[in-house]
Amino acid sequence: MSIYFTRGKERGFGTFPLTDDALHQAVHAAADVGFRAFDTAQMYRNEADTGAALKATGLDRDVLCITTKVDPVNFAADRFLPSVEQSLRDLQLDAVDVLLVHWPPADFNNAESLDLLAEAKHRGYTQHIGISNYTAAMMRDAVTQLGSGEICTNQVEFHPLLNQDTLLAAAAETGISLSAYCAVARGKVFENATIQAIAAEHGKSAAQVALRWILQKGVATNAMSTKPANIAANFDTLGFTLSSVDMARIDALTATNYRIVNKDLVPTAPDFD
Repeated sequence: MSIYFTRGKERGFGTFPLTDDALHQAVHAAADVGFRAFDTAQMYRNEADTGAALKATGLDRDVLCITTKVDPVNFAADRFLPSVEQSLRDLQLDAVDVLLVHWPPADFNNAESLDLLAEAKHRGYTQHIGISNYTAAMMRDAVTQLGSGEICTNQVEFHPLLNQDTLLAAAAETGISLSAYCAVARGKVFENATIQAIAAEHGKSAAQVALRWILQKGVATNAMSTKPANIAANFDTLGFTLSSVDMARIDALTATNYRIVNKDLVPTAPDFD
């Protein structure tokens, strides 16, 4: 089971692409409604803002679950651990809860970056380690390299308009849970008639239905908004349950296979499952 679920932090607040005052205001609004899991990355260039915003909330460190990710430009042996040390300084932390490698390296040879990720955990820079944007085959290879139970999550694009059954099967096989980014397909779920209809039946928003569907798939969510009302709604996804019929109707939408993060956006992306 995901560290996010076991610690009750299955509903995370994503910080991309926020910086400066917009990030501070959004983090405070998220903390006020109950978010305790926060996601950032070296690539987002907002770790220092995130660290300052979280400190300003006054929340105790032990109630937070903070995730960051190592940028592939820092995968070289002489850059990886120093970059993590800089992330910790920027976040004003002794350690993060979860440290991910953000992407496979351009040559898809993951061995060195995974070893360095494990070394970061060994040094106490993070409690848990994970991966992001890995294929099912890469998930299996990572378990072979680091051992069962070492990798806690694979953060991937996951929403009702994209079929990720292959990754869900790999998650069950490897014990590496999935966590979602682009959870509302950057607003595309709001336009879907099926999701709108299910939302109306439950008296919820389309975003809440999409997020609830993801949670019921056993996948942790990350949702970002700058609007306090939407931030509150994105957190309020545990007070209702989608029926098996609802879930099946939404499952059918994954055949759309609408992928946001592809080789057009990230040329070094792997050939996704």
